[in-house]
Amino acid sequence: MASLRDIKTRITSTKKTKQITKAMEMVSAAKLNRAEQNAKTFTVYMDKIQEVVASVALGSKDATHPMLESRPVKKTGYLVITSDRGLAGAYNSNVLRNVYNTINERHKSKDEYTIIVFGKVGLKFFEKRGMPVVDSITGVSDQPEFADIKEIAAKAVGMFSDGTFDELYMYYNHYVSAIQQTLTEKKVLPLTDLAANQSSLSSYEYEPSEEAILEVLLPQYAESLIYGALLDGKASEHGARMSAMKSATDNADELIRSLTLSYNRARQAAITQEITEIVGGAAALE
Repeated sequence: MASLRDIKTRITSTKKTKQITKAMEMVSAAKLNRAEQNAKTFTVYMDKIQEVVASVALGSKDATHPMLESRPVKKTGYLVITSDRGLAGAYNSNVLRNVYNTINERHKSKDEYTIIVFGKVGLKFFEKRGMPVVDSITGVSDQPEFADIKEIAAKAVGMFSDGTFDELYMYYNHYVSAIQQTLTEKKVLPLTDLAANQSSLSSYEYEPSEEAILEVLLPQYAESLIYGALLDGKASEHGARMSAMKSATDNADELIRSLTLSYNRARQAAITQEITEIVGGAAALE
């Protein structure tokens, strides 16, 4: 049985750990509020730009663009959004496990796919397994701006345009609530499902032409899809970390209660033993 000193040391250590996890929970809660607002605000923009792109692309039979057309798939690109830090529950492991299993099921050779990674956790995961990472970005802020990821987003879109890969899938955690995040797989390129969520198309007048507008608008739209997923992922990350730290704090409370009970029992046993020895010694002197 542990000594009173050992139990007291564990209680003190657990209380300090609880203070840390409680502070991290509060920090994540504060970050979550802003990240959630950013994601919801950007959704309004994405709905409108999707409606405009769909109207331009589908409203005219003469308008064509390579990003709208499927082609034989020789190589697949995977864009994976993870975090730079851990302590976020299953936030990273769910995405990475799903991507890893998907790649192993779909491809027999490393020449058939390439990976673009957001976050240190994902980068280390793929590098450790010797998987081909063509580009990565780390150190993205908790409240990212589009300028922070414009270069890598434009590069991903450009790699599709120049034929480096023939389709691009994106994996991230979609934010549902502070306690629920849904693993999401989205096909970014080619843009073959523009009409999926459009009940009706608006009519626009184009200047100079549909092709010229699509040449500028489609890359921007694809880059916006990536940025929107990052905002969604950041909200999910803060929610997952807040939930994980809350669970850790609750577990610390339970452990402190258990250790305090053990400490009191051990102290009571020690006192009882001392009283017994005193009574026994007094009886021996009579």
